[in-house]
Amino acid sequence: MDLKTLKAVNPSEYADAADGYRAISDMADAARDRIDQQIIKAMQKANEGEGADAALKQLAKLSENFHYTQMECGLVSGALNGFSSEIAAPRRRLLEALEDAKELSYTVDADGSVTYPAGGENGLTGDKVPGGTIKSNTGLYNPGLGPDTSGLHIPNPHHAKAQDIADRIAYAVREATEIDERYSKALGKLKAAPGLTVNAKTWADVAADVDTVDSAASEYLRDTIPLDKSPADRKEWWDSLSDEERDEYRRAFPETIGNLDGIPAVVRDEANRENLGMLIAKLEGQHDERSRTMLDGLKSIDHQLRHPDPESPPMYLLGIGDEGNGRAIVSYGNPDASRNVSAYVPGLGTALDSDFAENDLKRAMDTAIDAQKYDSSSASIVWLGYDAPQLPADRVVENFSVMSMGDAKAGATAYNQFMAGISATNEHTDPHITAIGHSYGSLTVGQAAQRNGGIPGADDIILLGSPGTGADRAEDLNVGKEHVFVGAADNDPVTHLPSKKEAAAAAIGFSGGPLVSYLFGDIADQGDDDIWFGKDPASEEFGARRFLVDDGPRPFIDGQGPTPAHSNYFNPEKDLESADNIAKIVAGESERIKVERWR
Repeated sequence: MDLKTLKAVNPSEYADAADGYRAISDMADAARDRIDQQIIKAMQKANEGEGADAALKQLAKLSENFHYTQMECGLVSGALNGFSSEIAAPRRRLLEALEDAKELSYTVDADGSVTYPAGGENGLTGDKVPGGTIKSNTGLYNPGLGPDTSGLHIPNPHHAKAQDIADRIAYAVREATEIDERYSKALGKLKAAPGLTVNAKTWADVAADVDTVDSAASEYLRDTIPLDKSPADRKEWWDSLSDEERDEYRRAFPETIGNLDGIPAVVRDEANRENLGMLIAKLEGQHDERSRTMLDGLKSIDHQLRHPDPESPPMYLLGIGDEGNGRAIVSYGNPDASRNVSAYVPGLGTALDSDFAENDLKRAMDTAIDAQKYDSSSASIVWLGYDAPQLPADRVVENFSVMSMGDAKAGATAYNQFMAGISATNEHTDPHITAIGHSYGSLTVGQAAQRNGGIPGADDIILLGSPGTGADRAEDLNVGKEHVFVGAADNDPVTHLPSKKEAAAAAIGFSGGPLVSYLFGDIADQGDDDIWFGKDPASEEFGARRFLVDDGPRPFIDGQGPTPAHSNYFNPEKDLESADNIAKIVAGESERIKVERWR
């Protein structure tokens, strides 16, 4: 990029080209939709046999080709729009510098040097000081400094003005060169191989292309998408865009838009379904244990999205990612359109794997189904937006001594950000929002609730199988103690874990560590109201509303392992009382719950 090229650049031409690629993307999307929703379905109903099966396979391949075309053209459109937006600023600065030179009758050469006339007066001879030609001598022009910042004084007043213009020109060209190289590299990668076959490797390449465009457009994203703003500000920004602009952002930057709190649920779901396919393709090309485990979870989520249970509320994929132990946020029911919304944080050992996709999603689904029996305008979310500790669930009692609040505190920040987004995008004037934490997730919720102002929008908090919240009293959770609800099964050992002081005393006195501490907990704590992370939420001292749950199977004795009662709270088949009470609270019917005495 040089002065002449930058001067000739027309940003609107690149914006027009972006519109053209977006139009192609739209046509490909429409063609794919017609194949999937009309042609394939019609053929499935009307035809059977090998010929029909072969035709359906070819149509499926064609659909995937259109899908690929849609994605890649959307990425090209986004990159061109990013270039058009970013190149406009240095071009404007160049034109302003050239205009200033013209008004002063200076000559600007192709290399950016500026020739200025004689001027001023020689103090010795009285003659004018000769003019000259000057270039930017540092290449580090700062627009805020202005002319003649070197501290040197030359009697010709034109010298300082010419230096300023030369510096501005050099700065504009250097900035434009960086932008041009960044986007040229990105666009150069957006090429399909000859004889395109859309397969797992192709989608892995698409995932890499998304990263490439996101990286190239990082400045554009920072300048145009309010990444560092609140979810409410992001919602306001999204609402201010035209339909065309929204579609452009969703297609060009699906990973960013799909995981951005404050963006409407329907938009996030659409973007994340694209993200999900690309993540699956990416991980299929990796063979380490972490990738294989995460891939199992992603494929299970994908299958459930493609083959939804007709008896359950519709699924919305509000977040997906492979950072840390994996990220997945799934809602049953539209959280923007629902009057009642709950967001459940899973706990110990949770990661993006097949167990999460099977069991944690089912907990959210069961909660949504049961809550809708009391109020049809109810949605339930499972939020895996943090890294939960990865201790084996069947060794929780023995190993809880290594647990700390670190993961919960980190998760609390992300959870509050997400909940602020839920509040911002909900269409009701005063939605009823419930925060739910299970196991270590209850500590995460408790930490989030103790932040300044509490959990954004939360009206009620439910703590299930809790090892403590880090708070001594329910009123510390910023919703009022009458709005803090606790489910603690008598046979759930996690809710009986000793305090750290008790564990230390037992280890010294009985040489048995935390497991023996559990057995001798009543000896060390006569009030039985302190557990691992503070006051027992089920205790009278804590002051929450404890609701009725089934005692659950006894550890080991009933032949189901060490912690079977710890996993039953959401399950109406194993603990109907607990599931029903949770549903009533979520639906805003907490006055109807069945209560249980404090410990």
